[in-house]
Amino acid sequence: MTSPIGAFAGVARKMQLVTSHLPSLVHESGQPGGLQELVAELCKRAGVAPATQFVPWRRAQFLATTMPATAIYPLTRLPEREAQYRWLVPLFEENYVLLAVRGKLLPIEQMKDKRIALLRGAAQAAILKELGFKHLVEASSIDEVHRFLLGGMADAAFGERRIISASLKGHGSGERDFETSVPIRTTTAWLAGSPDFDDTDIAKFQRALESMRADGTLRRILARHKLI
Repeated sequence: MTSPIGAFAGVARKMQLVTSHLPSLVHESGQPGGLQELVAELCKRAGVAPATQFVPWRRAQFLATTMPATAIYPLTRLPEREAQYRWLVPLFEENYVLLAVRGKLLPIEQMKDKRIALLRGAAQAAILKELGFKHLVEASSIDEVHRFLLGGMADAAFGERRIISASLKGHGSGERDFETSVPIRTTTAWLAGSPDFDDTDIAKFQRALESMRADGTLRRILARHKLI
């Protein structure tokens, strides 16, 4: 059994986790997804056992910036978010793509005037606006993103490649019926904490991650869930 890396003196000793049901990163066919397993192992090695709330993504961000001792994952690290959170540890590399019904995916420049469905409150909106996309259709969940796409309320969806693929399967749609663009933006998803996390907390999680790298656990979890 892996021993905890010391005892917490900071706020993490009473922390809670918030996230959303993001297939297949956080949950996968009713089971923990790769990032849920990864974060659980990080917490175990750090000597904490936080409860997890699964809430809509925008609410998860609200809780992590307003409630004490609250950590959120997987959160894309963006310049406009930098001061809102304490960035604990990076989790994995995200690849954001466009998804459209086969035959309707146009070159990126031609898609900028199309209606693009995305998760409300997610980093995708900032990415698309920066790239010049004009018509964003925000949804409250990944399932709703695909309902908008399949129902004709959006011309394409935008999201993390693995989440999009898992969502298609969950809707009973075959990937042969859709096509995705090459990655438009690659970013890093983090475990981030509310502003009251201190340097002691950050150091504890960073040491936990380093121990997972050193003994191969990090790579095994990511490989088992096809995240590398």
